[in-house]
Amino acid sequence: MDRGFWRGRRVFLTGHTGFKGGWLALWLADAGAEVHGFALPAPTEPSLFEAAGVVQCLAGHTLGDIRDADAVARALAAARPEIVFHLAAQPLVRLSYAQPLETFATNVMGTAHVLEAARAAGSVRALVSVTTDKCYENHEWPWPYRESDALGGHDPYSASKACAELVTAAWRTAYPGADAPRIASARAGNVIGGGDWALDRLVPDALRACDAGTVLAVRRPAAVRPWQHVLEPLAGYIRLAERLAEGDDVAQAWNFGPVDADARPVAWILDTLARTLPDLRWQATGADEGVHEAGLLKLDSSRARARLGWAPRWRLDEALAHTAAWHRAWCAGADMAGVTRDQIHTYEAAPRDGGADG
Repeated sequence: MDRGFWRGRRVFLTGHTGFKGGWLALWLADAGAEVHGFALPAPTEPSLFEAAGVVQCLAGHTLGDIRDADAVARALAAARPEIVFHLAAQPLVRLSYAQPLETFATNVMGTAHVLEAARAAGSVRALVSVTTDKCYENHEWPWPYRESDALGGHDPYSASKACAELVTAAWRTAYPGADAPRIASARAGNVIGGGDWALDRLVPDALRACDAGTVLAVRRPAAVRPWQHVLEPLAGYIRLAERLAEGDDVAQAWNFGPVDADARPVAWILDTLARTLPDLRWQATGADEGVHEAGLLKLDSSRARARLGWAPRWRLDEALAHTAAWHRAWCAGADMAGVTRDQIHTYEAAPRDGGADG
């Protein structure tokens, strides 16, 4: 992060009450940005938004639904932002099977609403639209996916995010011009970190089981994902927004994933986490054949390394240790706004990993 760039910068952030959005809001505000948030109420109880007092760092806090185009347009115009980060989404694969229409309405039309509101506002110089690594047509092959690989999606969530990529690309190419927002999309891996209480996510489920003294039932312990601490992709989004606003030729899609060695099986994650949290116990239950979930997925982030100067700073074992430390601090009643900012500062001070993607 170029902290000088963000001082006094007006930012509109959708999804600020969520896990990734809350971390991003705190980071930008800590750098001196005026952050205006737009989102539904926090999706879980407890939540990072409440635990870390995110609302206290905001210049503006609007509760609203990105499926409401007029509400999005009013809030964005009132904020008069230079930079827009679009993170609001229905982010859960398994929930998308139960709520496919809501998932498509939120992730596809919601994205279109944000893009059009930014185009109409006249103040926006840069927009980063966040999707997911699951937007790729997954062939279950061992090679990491590049930004040029085909989009697709077996489940409603993945398909909706592939559609969001197409919508983002359409606004980028259909509305060029010196006064138009410069638009890029960002695809990250499976993020972990303190303050995530979402259902059907591995680490939050593990921490809940640990706190309750129960055994975590695991569907697919051999499934491989590109795990990374939440600050890793957020650093990429921030750097991407800086470069867009500076007029650099970066208005395209970008992967922000871990080094290839940190694409690990679920069982490795749980066993590593258990070394920090000895009360954590888990057992495999067999695959849920009624719902498709990818077995293998990796990201190639060489473009971001070469052209944005971005690279991971924490290896996966460090990311898990920081996640567990955050959770222990919360359980002990610590000042979680302070704990979160301390982890941000520790991350900023860490050296880049510099390892090549596989």
